[in-house]
Amino acid sequence: MKLFQRSQSPRPRKKVQADRIKAAVRELLIAIGENPDRPELSATPSKVADAYQSFFKGIGKDPLDALGELFPAEHNEAVILKDIELVSICEHHLLPFTGFAHIAYLPSAKVAGLGRLASVIEILASRPQLQENLTAQVADALMQGLDAQGVVVVIEARHQCVASRGARQPEVNTITMATRGKFSDPVQRAEVMGLIGR
Repeated sequence: MKLFQRSQSPRPRKKVQADRIKAAVRELLIAIGENPDRPELSATPSKVADAYQSFFKGIGKDPLDALGELFPAEHNEAVILKDIELVSICEHHLLPFTGFAHIAYLPSAKVAGLGRLASVIEILASRPQLQENLTAQVADALMQGLDAQGVVVVIEARHQCVASRGARQPEVNTITMATRGKFSDPVQRAEVMGLIGR
């Protein structure tokens, strides 16, 4: 099943409603017992609205559009990108998680510009997410958008919801992996995983 269906007439992305965010942040400050009018907090609602504009810029964007023009593949060996930085917001607590994505794909007939691959990750990370789902969504988008023979996605991230609340484990990293196509076979993916792990 394809997760990313292109529409003939895509709906325009809804703009972040800054005024509503500001009002909500002001109400939140009151709800925790703070005074939103004290000088140190008076600009906070606007700053949060600006931050949310950046954090959630991927909402309504099609990650397949980021791939742009594809080019003929002159070989069909694995293409690997390591250490792609990412920032996302946990959809459970609206706290950030940050880390790195590593991706590999086995081309069929086409390849994408390397920067375009990182853009797919940025679009999908720039929305409320769970790391497990983000990993699968990147794999599905690359598999479909590149018509790849196989895809591996590994994401390693540190979550503020684990570091700063509950168990309070600031050094814990979460690693998730998704494999598609030929790389779902352990023998096929072993070499690629060895290169990613170096």
